[in-house]
Amino acid sequence: MPDATLAVHLLGRPRLESPGRDAYRFRSQKSWGLLAYVLLRDRPQTRAHLSSLFFDSADDPMGALRWNLAEVRRGLGADSDVAGDPVTVRLPPGAVVDVHVLGSGQWRRAATLPGLGEGLLEGIAIRGAAGFDSWLQVERRRVAASSEAILHEIALGLMSEGDLEGAVARARAAAAMSPLDENNQALLIRLLRRAGDPTGARDAYDACRRLLDAELGVPPGPAVESAWREESDAHDVATVPSVEAILETGAAAVAAGAGAAGLSALRTGVRLADQTQDPGLRIRSRLVVAETLIHSVRGLDEEGIEALHAADQIAQRQGDRTVMAEARTELGYVDFLRARYARAEVWLTDALSYANGEAATTAKALSYLGSVDSDRGDYPAAMTHLREGVRLAEEAGDRRRAAYGRSMIGRIHLLHSAWDAAATELGRSIALAEEERWLAFLPWPQAMLGEVTLARGDVALALTLLEQAFARACQLGDPCWEGMSARALALVAERRGDVAGAFELLTDARTRGNRLADAYVWLDAHILDAQCTLGRRHGHPDLVTWVAAMQELAGRTDMREMVVRALLHGAALGSAEDAAGARLLGEAIDNPALAELLEAPAEA
Repeated sequence: MPDATLAVHLLGRPRLESPGRDAYRFRSQKSWGLLAYVLLRDRPQTRAHLSSLFFDSADDPMGALRWNLAEVRRGLGADSDVAGDPVTVRLPPGAVVDVHVLGSGQWRRAATLPGLGEGLLEGIAIRGAAGFDSWLQVERRRVAASSEAILHEIALGLMSEGDLEGAVARARAAAAMSPLDENNQALLIRLLRRAGDPTGARDAYDACRRLLDAELGVPPGPAVESAWREESDAHDVATVPSVEAILETGAAAVAAGAGAAGLSALRTGVRLADQTQDPGLRIRSRLVVAETLIHSVRGLDEEGIEALHAADQIAQRQGDRTVMAEARTELGYVDFLRARYARAEVWLTDALSYANGEAATTAKALSYLGSVDSDRGDYPAAMTHLREGVRLAEEAGDRRRAAYGRSMIGRIHLLHSAWDAAATELGRSIALAEEERWLAFLPWPQAMLGEVTLARGDVALALTLLEQAFARACQLGDPCWEGMSARALALVAERRGDVAGAFELLTDARTRGNRLADAYVWLDAHILDAQCTLGRRHGHPDLVTWVAAMQELAGRTDMREMVVRALLHGAALGSAEDAAGARLLGEAIDNPALAELLEAPAEA
């Protein structure tokens, strides 16, 4: 970060850099922990809280806090300040905090970070601060996932600009950080093929196949297979009318159920569109492919993202803000599904800016942004975005978008145990979907309405709703809808006394929800939460494994409420550190149902 007036490096071994000034070395590791904590928390923290968190065992906790704050102030330099109660940090104009760039910066900026791919506060271990240590473990998972996500995004960006060598290096780094993520492996294989390295692509494919077999006992999924078997460039002579006909035929074939033939035609259309050198046609072809891959074909989101990045690059050169808004909305949606929430927020915020108030695109971006907020546990922001998205969708006559938005509002009410409000919103969502004959969406609100019905005490009606939702989801072959329905059916089974059946259904729900590379990651945490809850209630022998998996997943992805729930499950197993972490992180989440859990005794 050579152009920064002050560079705060929290990735790797922490350090401070400022032009023309020797780096200050903190005399206490707690000073680094304190600086990271106040910089990375969502809101300023009181001195009483900080002194209790870091210095509770000191003879003079407030005095120890003042000493460490003074140490941090000296390290940041005269142009910065650390003061007040709650404590706020003021950095000079042009200062850069590397972790902030990971989440909210543009990928080109993140590519310059010297510590990209390294861990948060490496070498820092603070004793006697259980709550901080719990927070730090969660943050380390989150930062690692953010590093992996931005490496993936950098690789896609460089590929869209033609820098295949740089793209391969970043894709390789992302795959090394999360080797079981088939999207990372698919990107690496595709890049090696395009870079003219078929041997490297074969080696990467074989290594991926062996790893998946050894670790999970499964073969590569559609994303990896599609990357490996990608067709070579076509040499047909292209004209604009012929390309438009091919795209129309391909989209119609996919809609009719002929997925393989339709996708082959669409991919051919993209290659031929490039031959025409017509920017509008090149953009349209990629948007059609992306729409098909992301919303109509299971398991191939990664290829759709590539098409969106390329469309966005062409649109930038043409100054086409409408296309940029559309492409970035879809990029935000895929990152939302993958639980890369910080990156999703960047794309969707950009999309809102480029949409310039146009109702349909703004409604879509707001509905996805509200979904991101909801997954993260920021419910007030989620409600604001979702309600405005529904209003604009109805104004634009986009009833499907309104149905989606109302389903996500209903989900918030469900998570808050506000059963009546949840039933109202989910009922409206179902009615809109049925009026639009949007059968591919119905299992989602139906599954949640079934859970609400169960909570209200009507077990028979809940079972009917959920069996219908599950059957519909299986007919569609949608992993997310199947997983959500199966999870709720497990809750019904437990209520009816079939505890063994409930656990079998939850195992099946996770298997179904995760069987493709483009799974909805929040749903996996939601199913894990049910497994842990029932596991505690019935003393299941796999409870410790489930709690560890939920803590890893929720912490890595910044699902803040799920992090708290996972820590509460750990507290029930006897972890005082998890109990302290749950109290620390739970105070920032506005959910009465979660507040009740935090107040209840942690019983295994």
